[in-house]
Amino acid sequence: QVQLVESGGGLVQPGGSLRLSCAATSTIFSGNNMGWYRQTPGKERELIAGVHKRSLTMYYDESVKGRFTISRDNGKNTVYLQMNSLKPEDTAVYYCNTWPASKTYWGKGTLVTVST
Repeated sequence: QVQLVESGGGLVQPGGSLRLSCAATSTIFSGNNMGWYRQTPGKERELIAGVHKRSLTMYYDESVKGRFTISRDNGKNTVYLQMNSLKPEDTAVYYCNTWPASKTYWGKGTLVTVST
């Protein structure tokens, strides 16, 4: 069964940190660039970070550059997103997928809420 399972979200105060994880089946993960996406109500899902299949290059949206770090463990079929200096505007549901995204593979996402 092809799956993407995101975890690690939660409630955090502004300035805090969270680490998201995404476990993928090898069908999705192996040989593909992977990305983290987020979506807020009323807006389209957007790519915020991407990592090359062998971690040779990374992409960051300007809104998260310098605060978020994407990484992957090819031995565990897992991609991570370390989020530091979180802001209220980072509140969203976070998803992982291939990069570019496959319409077939979306998981349920993990909710990140940044609030006092």
